Parts: sequence; structure tokens; C-alpha cells
Amino acid sequence: MPLLADVAVPVPLSQAFTYEVPAALAGEVRPGARVLCEFHRRKLLGVVLAVSERSAAIDPSKIKPLAALVDARPALPAELLSFLQELAAYYFAPIGEVLRLALPAIEREQVRALKAQGELGGVLDLGRAKQVGGRKVAYASATDAVEEPGTLRGQAAAVLALLRANGEQPVARLEERYGNARSALKKLAERGLVALDEREPPRDPFFRLPEERDVPPELNPAQAEAAARIDAALAALSAPGRAAPSAPGGAEARGAAPREPRPAGPSAFLLFGVTGSGKTEVYLRAIKSCLDRGRGALVMVPEIALTPQLVARFRARFGDELAVLHSGLSDADRHAMWASLHGGKVRVAIGARSALFAPVPDLGLILVDEEHDGSFKQEEGVRYHARDMALLRAHRAGAVCVLGSATPSIESVALVRRGKLVELRLPERAHREASLPEVTLVDLRRFGAGPSGDPLISLPLHRALERTLAAKEQAILFLNRRGFAPSVVCGSCGNLTTCSACSVALTYHRGRRRDARPQAPAGAPAPGPAAPLDERPQGGLLRCHYCDYAGPLPERCGSCGSRTLLLEGLGTERLEATIAASFPEARVARLDRDVAGKDRSQAILARMREGKIDILVGTQMVTKGHDLPNVTLVGVVNADAALGLPDFRAAERGFQLLVQVAGRAGRRDRPGRVLIQTRNPEHPAIAFAAAHDVPGFLDREIRDREEVGYPPATRLALIRIDAVDEGVGRGAAARLAAHARTCPDGLARRVEVLGPSAAPIARLRGRYRFRVLLRARERGPLRGTLAALTGLMRDGIDRNARVIIDVDPVAML
Repeated sequence: MPLLADVAVPVPLSQAFTYEVPAALAGEVRPGARVLCEFHRRKLLGVVLAVSERSAAIDPSKIKPLAALVDARPALPAELLSFLQELAAYYFAPIGEVLRLALPAIEREQVRALKAQGELGGVLDLGRAKQVGGRKVAYASATDAVEEPGTLRGQAAAVLALLRANGEQPVARLEERYGNARSALKKLAERGLVALDEREPPRDPFFRLPEERDVPPELNPAQAEAAARIDAALAALSAPGRAAPSAPGGAEARGAAPREPRPAGPSAFLLFGVTGSGKTEVYLRAIKSCLDRGRGALVMVPEIALTPQLVARFRARFGDELAVLHSGLSDADRHAMWASLHGGKVRVAIGARSALFAPVPDLGLILVDEEHDGSFKQEEGVRYHARDMALLRAHRAGAVCVLGSATPSIESVALVRRGKLVELRLPERAHREASLPEVTLVDLRRFGAGPSGDPLISLPLHRALERTLAAKEQAILFLNRRGFAPSVVCGSCGNLTTCSACSVALTYHRGRRRDARPQAPAGAPAPGPAAPLDERPQGGLLRCHYCDYAGPLPERCGSCGSRTLLLEGLGTERLEATIAASFPEARVARLDRDVAGKDRSQAILARMREGKIDILVGTQMVTKGHDLPNVTLVGVVNADAALGLPDFRAAERGFQLLVQVAGRAGRRDRPGRVLIQTRNPEHPAIAFAAAHDVPGFLDREIRDREEVGYPPATRLALIRIDAVDEGVGRGAAARLAAHARTCPDGLARRVEVLGPSAAPIARLRGRYRFRVLLRARERGPLRGTLAALTGLMRDGIDRNARVIIDVDPVAML
């Protein structure tokens, strides 16, 4: 029988394709390896899923041979490959697109080898398989060998001591400190005391400066208890290299659902600690315990929280022997990080959502910090949730998983109550002198504007800022709306200026940026140039925060022609200007996405820590885990903004934001104070946040969700439909909804079909948006209905409509 390989290729299809393995490659092609294969007269890079001797299900003459083997060693380890297949099955995602998330760039040496074999003739399509390779840098690291006493002196002894204390170092950095470092290293290498290696250097800013090693602080009793429980779970793991077995057919079954954490043993935890309770120190202890047992560790944090300050804490504890993965990496740096993990040189990876796919060797621990954060859900392409998949990957790999948060997600709390997670509590702040801040609600229905005249800068907030400045302390003002004014309204007819490609209001930004040249959104003409008006702001731009359109403020109202255009509402730009005018002696800065390019956000935070900023105005970027010891006042300018969205998670998200931003105050010996401005102080999210009562809010929210049938009481899947032509999109949505209702589970009412309906944001980037929501008490019927819809999506829907299945949706707009 022929030797056949199942290969996933990077096309939007859920199936793998069968190829014959040539005799010359019979002993080399293994699952997880990349291969070059012919696909519709093109040559593509595919990934081998399985290899076996078997009879072909199709005409053998139609089976094409593999053209070449790219990886002598599989790019995807068996544990990671199996996990990715199950992820693809759960989210109904094309297997080739899923595998692409974990694949490294192809090395230029590999491309040259393929050319030498003559395999790159014809039409080659490497797609997004980017090529890397270039200059290499020498590194030195200490080995486990021990020198004879008294045999080393001078710089050789000093270099060896530094390498043992701080881990691997670039040779060039050692030369900066020791003039004869190269000759000393040569001597040490000859004695087997030092290993020298050449590879491409990481150019990541996280490794730009050396970091001194730290001394672990003493844990408080709650931290010690949490660390001990995690250590016991790690001690119970199987030996490295022996992952837990998967259920028969689990990874390969198209409709398989992720298995939840094992209920019998404490292998998955929820670390529930108040803000400033020292969760990071517990993570560091857990990683050390994992490394001591010969296993690898993976740490995931929200992208917005992946800062040099955070990475510095890990480098101070473990040296530079860790990989940092984030969206700002170049292809070469990303490949260097991947290679260090894949080759086993590094066993700790820290990164944002995509770090889930890192090839960590002998994976023993996955940590998900700020597990409640919505950015862990991918909203484009393969719509996976990194937190949920972290639990799955840890389970499949026989590893321990720890989810951490001061405001746990409703879903994680539900897993605790079902016995799937073990809760570990950190009820107090780590610093003995620190306490939770005092919270005051400012009812804007009763309090008017302060001296600034702006109704959203109330008199109590103004006076609190005065006292903070007088005490030489710092303040944070939180407003989750960037720009100068959220909307531009005609003073004559009330017409709202909206984006011509999206059904959303345009935001006025006063400050002109270098990248802010007017450009039209896709499918829409740009407005003509506007003549300046004496009574209107000068030099600003209108921006769409969804499609990135940017254009000038129009001269007249597009509806009635009036020249009276009013800037309505308050954004962070306007708040910054108002505060600077009201407190001219204060040093005021702003932190939002508009000023956060490259290293600018870190420079602002560094100035804040150095005491060079008195008042920091910002969006949710100021809420994410920053430790700012001198901040004693936090003002929430408009707590109601996030609570009125048409999303069943609006209250939960609003509550989490309030608790997180309040946690920036009073983190050391100075007591903190929080002022929350609201017109609805009775709202449960605001009332519970003011009382620091996270368990109380969670209990109420879970009861409310159960009453109306939303997760975690039910399972959801959202069918998203969009098209340039409104009628095409509406017709596709209607057909999908009708088909879902006539499926067996739809007819039996085991699956509820809601819709079709227009999305809350009905038009985005020139495409009309519709949706069909499927809801079920059990996962099985929901998946059966989704499987039935995939056939209709493939063959029975107008190709001008785009249809996406979003399992466990997070963004409902």
C-alpha cells in the first residue's frame, strides 16, 4: 500500500488533502513538518497532519506526490499540533488558517535548499510565509562544569561569575564591561566552562537594556498558600516529555469540543486577588517551581499590559532566558524567539494572545493574567479565545493552568462553582502599609460644574485635584473615550456628522498628527476640502475609530448647509486641555492610543513613576496593571459611558474597568481615594465597585444572566453576515436563520434561533452587517446546528456575502 500524508494547506477550507509520500522522503516526513506541495497548479507550503500506509479513498492516479520536505525537524511539536487541530474543530475554522497562527517564518537557508533541489520552479505561492535570515551575533553562557579551585583569576573569573549570576549574555555586551572578554571566553570555552553560540540577535525593545537580578520578597500568608497549592499541582505532573493522553479521536474529530479542566485533581486554578495583592509574585514562584522540575512555562497577558516594566520583573528573576512574543515584533525577531523555544534553549515564554501557540518545550504551566480581559478573544480571522484555549492546551499537555484577576470573568467564576477550577484567594494588598482606596460616588444630578465650567469636571473632583497637587501627590483621570469631542452636531438642524463608510459618528481630534493625512474610507468618497471658519476649531480632523477614515471638519452641515457646527461631548484630548487650563501649575499628560506609538506610552509611564507628571489623563490604557506608587487620587470622569451599550456583558465590563482603575490609587503607604462621577449611582456595577464588593457583583450578575438565558447559563454562537449590497446580506442572513430553525435541534427547540437582525453597528467599512444568534443550554445541540450550517455556507449562500461563525462571541456590536 502507498504511504500517504494528510496535509493542511493555507486555504479557507476545513479539510486536509491527501498526498503521496515519495520513496526518497518515506523515512523523513512526520506530522508537524512543513512540506512543499502542488495545489491547483501552484506550489504551497503545507503542514503534515498524519502519515500512514493505507488504501486511498480516491483514484490513486489523482493523488499528487509531495514536492519537497521543508523541515528536517517538525516545526509543530506533537502536543501543539494536536491542540491546534482540536482548536480548529471547536471554532469551525479552516485547519490551514489555524496552523498558520503557530508557524514560524521560513528561513532563507531553507528557500535556498529548495532552489538547489529544483523544487521552486513553476508557480510558487508562499503566501504569508515570510522569509527571515541575516546577521548573527555571538552569545556566551555558563555550562554546568565546575573549575578546579584557584585555576581562574582576573577577567576570566569575573566573566564566568557574571554569566552564572545573570545567565546568557551577548559577547559584545561582555566586551563593554571587560576589555579582554573575548580571550577570556576562549579560555573558558576550552575548559568546557562556557558555551559559545552564534544566532540572530533579538532587536526587541524589551531586551534593550540589561536588568539586574532581584531577590524574591517574603510572601504574605495568602500568597504563600496560593504558591504552595500551585507547587503541589506541579509536583503531581508526569515526568517531562510525557504529556497526558488525549481521548480517542479527540483532536481529529471535526465536531469535537474542548475538554474542560480535569475535575478530579487541582490542575487548574483561579487566582482571585484584589488589585495590588501580589499576583505577579505568585506567578514568578510558580514558574520557578515549574523550571525546577524540568518543565516549560507560558505566561499570557493582555497586549496593553505587556510593558517593559512587566517584562523587567521576569528578566530580573530569570535573566534573559525567556521569549517575549507580541504584535510589535519584526519577522526576524519573532522567528528568533520561536527558534529559541523550539530548540529548547529557552523554556519560558511571555506574551499576548498569540503566545498561546508558542512551542514551549515540555509545557508544564500556563499562566493567564487579567484573564477577564476582552482582548484575549481574537475578533478577526480565526476567532479563538486565548483564555479558554489555555485551559484546553494545559489539559491536553498534562500541565497546570492558572487564571489570575482582581475582577474574574463570569465564565471563570462559573467554572469554579462547577468544580472545574480551584479558587485561590488573595484578599489583601501585598504591601502591609497599603490598603484599598476610599471610594466616593459623585452624583452629577446633584453636583454642578467646578471652576473649569465643564459639567464633567464636578466641584468635588476639582477640589480633590487641588488637595492632591498641594500634597505633591499624583492623580489619574480616567475617561474611556479618546479624541477631543466624540461627535459633531449641527446647531441648526441637529444632524450628526457620521462616517460615510460606517454607521457611527465621527470623532473630532484637535491635534494634527503626522500620519493624519485625509483619506477616504473604503468604498466612499472623501469630503471636499473645508474652508476655515472663524468660529470653529482650527487644524483638527474628523476620525472614524472603526475604519480609520480621517478628513477635515466640513465647512457646512451636510444636511441643511448651516455653518453652525458644535463639538459635543468630552474626549481625552479635551479633558487634558481643560485640566491644563484649570490647573496651570500642574504638569498634565495624556495616555491613550493616539499618543501610544512605539515607545511613547512607556516614556509617559516612566515620567509618571519619576514624578515628572502630576495629572495623567487616559483611557483604559491607564488601568492595566501599572504600579504607580505616588498616585493617591483616581477620578472616573464618566462611569456611565460603558454601561449603556447593547451588550449583555456591558455591566460586567463597566464594573471591571471601575475596579481596575480604582486599583491604581494608594498602592503604597499613602492612602488612596477614588471619585466616581455618575448620573446613575444606583446601578449595581457602580454600587458594587464603590464598595469593593467583587463577589457581591458576581453573584448578582450570574443570577441576572440565568434569568434571561445568557452565558454562563447557556451557550452562544453568533453567525455574522456582511456584504457590500444590503439586500444580499439581508437575504443570506434570512436563509441561514431559516435553515437553523429547520435543523433537528432547531425544530426540537433545543437550539433557539434569534434573528436575523441588523447588527447594532449596521454598516462598517462599507459593508452592511447582519447577524443570527444561536442559543442553547447544552453544547452538543448547538454544535450540531452549526455543523449543518457549514454545508449551506459552502454551497447555498450568495458568494457576495461573507459569513463567519463566531463560537462563544465576546463582541456583540
